[in-house]
Amino acid sequence: MDSTEGISHTGFHAGSSPAKDDTQAAAQVARRRVHTMSATLYPTLPHREPVAAPAARLALKTDGASRGLLDGAWWPRSRDLLSELPALTDVLDPLWGRITRIAVNPEHWPVIPRKIPVSGHIVKVGWFTSEIDPHTLLLLSYGTGRFDLLVIPPGTGAESAARLLAAASDHDGPSLTAGALIAAEAARHAVSPTDQALDPYAAWEYEGGASAVSAAVTGQTGPPGPASRLIIGM
Repeated sequence: MDSTEGISHTGFHAGSSPAKDDTQAAAQVARRRVHTMSATLYPTLPHREPVAAPAARLALKTDGASRGLLDGAWWPRSRDLLSELPALTDVLDPLWGRITRIAVNPEHWPVIPRKIPVSGHIVKVGWFTSEIDPHTLLLLSYGTGRFDLLVIPPGTGAESAARLLAAASDHDGPSLTAGALIAAEAARHAVSPTDQALDPYAAWEYEGGASAVSAAVTGQTGPPGPASRLIIGM
């Protein structure tokens, strides 16, 4: 009796009874299994390479051309400033100096963020309901000045877009506002340019892509002269 009690007492204080040892070993095995299952269920996802955004589609007046009311035309693929502006500033920053601010009329822009990250810096965004033509994008360049672009509606067909690109960037063309140019193009077809337009990507391919629009805009095959317009992203 005394020896049995002595063993029980020693085992209790040491915490090393056979049943308890078996329980601890089973818990360790279970933890290893859970760890292995977790590693299997949540593998590391493969790294995805970033996809380059399409180049901006625009036509600009050259330095030798008369400024007039517009400095050119821009044909965005959507009304999403966050996704469209970086491609535009990639082109304009080297030509006009860093674009630091833009302003739009909110009529045709469903979402107007206050700041837009572009390559290497941030562009601040403002909006005005009466001071800016609804079809104009106003840009301010650091140390250079102000520039105004006609914004061609994204869904416009390729032929209409080519005429608008040419009209807004033609140094000999009439000094019309962006809204007047859009209205004149609409009157040409007696409907809005976007009413019967193809999807912009489909229209681009259907009309011959870069070669068709460039020919319609420039009307020439040789290198641009001093007063010729600059065609980009076509």
